[in-house]
Amino acid sequence: MAHILTAFFFIATFQTLSVLHGVYSHGNAHKCRSYCGNLTVDYPFAIQSGCGHSGYRDLLFCINDVLMLHISSGSYRVLDIDYAYESLTLDDPHMSTCSSIVFGHHGNGFVVERWREPYLNPTADNVFMLLGCTAESPLFQGFPGKHLPCRNVSGMGCEEYYGCPGWDIIGPKKVGVVYGSGPPDCCAVSFEAIKAINLTKLSCQGYSSAYSLAPLRVDGPHKWSYGIRVKYSVEGDGSFCKACEATGGSCGYDVNDFSSLCMCGSWNSTSNCDSVHSASHRRTWSLMDALTGLVGCIAIWKLSATLGL
Repeated sequence: MAHILTAFFFIATFQTLSVLHGVYSHGNAHKCRSYCGNLTVDYPFAIQSGCGHSGYRDLLFCINDVLMLHISSGSYRVLDIDYAYESLTLDDPHMSTCSSIVFGHHGNGFVVERWREPYLNPTADNVFMLLGCTAESPLFQGFPGKHLPCRNVSGMGCEEYYGCPGWDIIGPKKVGVVYGSGPPDCCAVSFEAIKAINLTKLSCQGYSSAYSLAPLRVDGPHKWSYGIRVKYSVEGDGSFCKACEATGGSCGYDVNDFSSLCMCGSWNSTSNCDSVHSASHRRTWSLMDALTGLVGCIAIWKLSATLGL
């Protein structure tokens, strides 16, 4: 008799603990927020599959506590994610700066996949300065009178950039907005003007990129903020994700068809965590079963002690 009661006690206890674990795991929504180094990775981004917005899947990777962004043109280090202004600041280690002018087709440029274009593009106040482009470059084709498409962007352009000490190593520069013997060594454009910074297709040797932190204006290219500032966006008004998070869920997507999902602990919803009535019903009855089982365990224990078994 003692062996039977003891065995029943342990079985009932194990089942009770299992049910309680299931109950509380239901109540804790899957958290997609993560950290990489000193950066917080949150919606619409994620470094876990199925988390975040599907438009940013397979985009960010945490490598040795360094957050990297990967698109078709290459990999970039993420320096900052500004969730308030919906922007990222990227660094291309092969990009020219004021102190170092890099030729030799080493830079990534910036080209995103077609399906990412609605979500991810450099900001309007980001200037790309294309360096060492040939006369055959698409930049200089189709402009009557050989006038170049080069323009200042947010007060930044090649005229100022030529004043950087990095040019002292390069030597004499071809400048101006009209060329005769050949194009200038630097041509500044906005991303919107050419839609892609592909150094190979543009026949350019390198590039630099700087962005303006409006309304702040700095004097001289040595004080410019070098890097690529990218604007991100999400389709719609974000009501789905807001409703999901308001009910304790985390925003994600189906890894098979990329449709939006609200991750509610051990189940997913296509709307929000409160809408899963059947799951909520099962959760309530599981809790009742767990409490009943716990009372039963105590009763068995007391009975065993009373009988001296």
